[in-house]
Amino acid sequence: MKKFLLIFLVLCLSVGVKSIAQPPVVKKVLADKIVAQVGDKIILYSDIVNAISDYKRQGQEAQLPPNPECAFLEGQLIQKALVLQAEKDSLPLTDEDIDAAIDNRIRFYIGQYGTKEILEEIAGKTIYQMKEDFRPLIREQKLADQMRAKILENVKITPTEVRAYFDKIPKDSLAYYESEVEVSQIILQPKPAPEVEEYVSKQLYDYKRQVESGTKNFAQLAKLYSEDPGSKDNGGEYNMNRNDKNVDPAFLAAAFKLKEGQISPVVKSKFGLHIIQMVSRNGDDAKLRHILKIPPVTDGEIQEAVKKLDSIKTQILNHSITFGEAVNKYSDEENSKFNGGAIQGRDGSTYVTIDQIEDKDLVLAIKDLKPGEYSKPLPYEERGLRKVRLVFLKTRTNPHRENIKEDYNKIAQRSLEIKKADKLEKWFKEHLPNYFITIDKEYAGCKALDDWFKYASNN
Repeated sequence: MKKFLLIFLVLCLSVGVKSIAQPPVVKKVLADKIVAQVGDKIILYSDIVNAISDYKRQGQEAQLPPNPECAFLEGQLIQKALVLQAEKDSLPLTDEDIDAAIDNRIRFYIGQYGTKEILEEIAGKTIYQMKEDFRPLIREQKLADQMRAKILENVKITPTEVRAYFDKIPKDSLAYYESEVEVSQIILQPKPAPEVEEYVSKQLYDYKRQVESGTKNFAQLAKLYSEDPGSKDNGGEYNMNRNDKNVDPAFLAAAFKLKEGQISPVVKSKFGLHIIQMVSRNGDDAKLRHILKIPPVTDGEIQEAVKKLDSIKTQILNHSITFGEAVNKYSDEENSKFNGGAIQGRDGSTYVTIDQIEDKDLVLAIKDLKPGEYSKPLPYEERGLRKVRLVFLKTRTNPHRENIKEDYNKIAQRSLEIKKADKLEKWFKEHLPNYFITIDKEYAGCKALDDWFKYASNN
């Protein structure tokens, strides 16, 4: 149990982001059944399957543990036990607390997908229905969080304990860190003139008319005119899932309104203007084609963005605004507003090695910067879109073997997580005998569930 409790704690730290990365779209699971129970809290087979599917949709498939059904069932058992104890201890949780959390989640989705209407289209539910679906899930999550916080409220780590933990690590097992940087940026994306956008829109409508009249083939037009390098050569074709969070929500909403063979009106996304043709569809999966045209931005509009960023940089240097505040107020990259414009690694850390930064223009931008310095406003191009950015290099480390001086915070965090896992493991071993537990014998081969099966009434 201890190993999973450690993983479970790490996941819980990021639950505010990861658990709301998708709207509440639930796929049907054939032959659903109760696979476990703690007290009066049941766990369905669909709970496990949907949790794994959500994890994959969030792009975390590579991080799935071995035997994911076993691991996610244990996660559900842990959650149910915490909720049960929270109810026994009468931990305070008001309807207002739940409503506020639901509203925050809905606002997050609307921010991700653009508008309330697009969100409802993608989820296939009204906002009211989504809120009602969320209510029991939010209640359970908040009770589990409160109970876990109560168990761990007095768990602290001292420098002596950190040193003792570090000293136990074999010297040949110490991590080696490449040079790491912390980089943040403010990005402005100049908008094309309305008349330019209208001209490009008319071009796309002309392509649409040519295909619908039978004089041209959509795939041929995509090869000739699309400005999407990822699909241009294969006739604009993509395989897509309705719940893919990496696809622009306006594009998704428009695509999944189409019937097979139908072509959309001109659709505006963050990448430009499109027309979309639905080739075939099977539930939430579809094959489609699109033609992307990017309305051009003039050099004058780029220079206006440069001047604006210059002014923002002056405000930051004069301490009239912080970099994070400037990101929130001015950046055109919505996702960056949640992390102060920081570049993040695959693990969510703001410390990244140079080879983890896929944007080579950004690598060049920080090459000559010293920690604490800002770049000048830098025009650049991303996926055919002309943008301007201001780059801030917060820190830069030298390559080194892990040591207590340079990596104290990382080491302290690891040792604190282990101490918390020890505390939780002890708490569960003391409380599991007091719970009514059942687990489907189909999971008897799950080594992770051995401690739970000891107390399950269906052994």
